[in-house]
Amino acid sequence: MKTNAYPASLISAAIVAASMALAGAAHAGTDTIAINEQNFSQAETAKNFRNWAARGANKGISHMDRLPPRGDKAPTIQMNDDTLYSVVITEVDDKGQVTFTIPETDVYMAVQVVNEGGHGQHYIVEDGTHTVSVDSKHAFLIYRSGTEQGLEVARAAQQLIPDDSFIFGTYEVKPYDYDEVQQWVEKYRAETRDYVLEYTFPSSAADITDLHQWNLENANGWGGASPVANVANKYTNSLFMDGETCYQTTFADPKSRYFTSVTPYDTGRYLMEGVKNVNSHTWQKNQDGSITVSFNCGDDAPNNIDTKGERFSFTMRYYGVSQDVIDGKIAPTRNVVKGS
Repeated sequence: MKTNAYPASLISAAIVAASMALAGAAHAGTDTIAINEQNFSQAETAKNFRNWAARGANKGISHMDRLPPRGDKAPTIQMNDDTLYSVVITEVDDKGQVTFTIPETDVYMAVQVVNEGGHGQHYIVEDGTHTVSVDSKHAFLIYRSGTEQGLEVARAAQQLIPDDSFIFGTYEVKPYDYDEVQQWVEKYRAETRDYVLEYTFPSSAADITDLHQWNLENANGWGGASPVANVANKYTNSLFMDGETCYQTTFADPKSRYFTSVTPYDTGRYLMEGVKNVNSHTWQKNQDGSITVSFNCGDDAPNNIDTKGERFSFTMRYYGVSQDVIDGKIAPTRNVVKGS
């Protein structure tokens, strides 16, 4: 007789899902919106809107004029350590559009436009005034100002960003159960501890081909862009690694149009106190033109990052990603080995 046998891992996952469904049902009749697989990414997006609204991004441009805070004081997980952030929460106009300006500066500057579903609908790097369509009532604009010439130059660039095209003050924080959102975040992050996570960041709801994958991406690195060769960015997370062990990854030059960065994060996907990243503005190349990045291998190791004994993963970011990276021909997160 044929029987249906299910692995213990699937049974466990089913129990977790059932318990979350019951928890969601318990919220029925309250003023908060319960969380499920279908609305998780919208709720995680609302959480980030909420966090930045608390910093004033709903009233005017919120300039973060220093590198992001370490640990969970950061308003968004897995923030980069290479640019300064300026964030706007604006209502779209009566045509469903938002207009913004990228001023002429001496540093890298880009604007990413995120809708209320969490989709980075546009990623623009050209100077000038731009008008784009957004398929939600409000838009979240992320300005990134490069620190390649130092923090003071990046801060000066931030101050050139005009705000006269935005409709401020109308966004209201959505009543999701944010404690429950965090429970789902932790569940999804636990899934990704032991494999490399490649981000796809579909630019609209219609582009989602795997809802579970989309939720994993938002739980581990909300606010990314769809990889578009030579324009937008690509992101990849490594496995988690022991903070007391030497690791290295060697790879061909990714040849990002703007720059490439390698940034470590703690197990909560936050930056770590006293831990720096490495990027292509300053990294040292090997004689053959390849790059080796080391972790916890000592000061004499090439491009060494000391995680201070803390368990970590690292994220590759390619600003203006090359086609070779998109095609998987260059994959530093998959080439990690224990060093000597």
